Amino acid sequence: MGQKSHPFGLRLGITETHRSRWYAPKALYGELLIEDQKIRKYLDDRLNRRPPNAAVSDILIERTREELKILVKTARPGLVIGPKGAEVDAMKQELQYMTGRKVSISIIEIKQPDMDAQLVADGVAEQLKKRMGFRRVVKMRAEGVMQAGAKGVKIQISGRLGGAEMSRTLDTRLGSLPLSTLQANINYGFAESRTPYGTIGVKVWIYKGLYTDEVREDEGTAAGARARARGRR
Repeated sequence: MGQKSHPFGLRLGITETHRSRWYAPKALYGELLIEDQKIRKYLDDRLNRRPPNAAVSDILIERTREELKILVKTARPGLVIGPKGAEVDAMKQELQYMTGRKVSISIIEIKQPDMDAQLVADGVAEQLKKRMGFRRVVKMRAEGVMQAGAKGVKIQISGRLGGAEMSRTLDTRLGSLPLSTLQANINYGFAESRTPYGTIGVKVWIYKGLYTDEVREDEGTAAGARARARGRR
């Protein structure tokens, strides 16, 4: 049986920071963990699962005694903010009612959507749902990622491809992809395409190069975390 590590989990605490940043005593930990999950599901359903798609790739949560701070990474900040900030205010009120805490929402813009694995995976899943040719879709998206400046990319789809009776796996690789190297900045994304003939899973790995000691652009200074590269270079 293959022994596979999650690219994010493998680097957590070494070059990657947690997506939920807070501390709680043992009695409260479970309650806050479930609350985080509900917040992520609510925002994903509201922003990603209803048209127009706001292209949200990640949601970071920070907690203090007084405030719950949510950082939303999106390629379309205008859709998340809404006209005169109406959409953000509506989400803030809903989350305050849901959690009973003071909530603030910050938007982090993703300047290169083709370099974000989650957005690429969502894009492939959406195109497969529209019954586009799966080989063409995978090849075009992989080439688009390389043109955006990635050092390597792998896109893998699994399921009843093209409506075939038996499920199978297809993957496309371009460039280098050092998955076992902790210094390598591997961005990973997963999405599901629910087609009439079954669910097709989409996995995307994007190699952006090695980490540096500088703050990563996609984390932003508001995230309050430095992704430090440790160990030998």
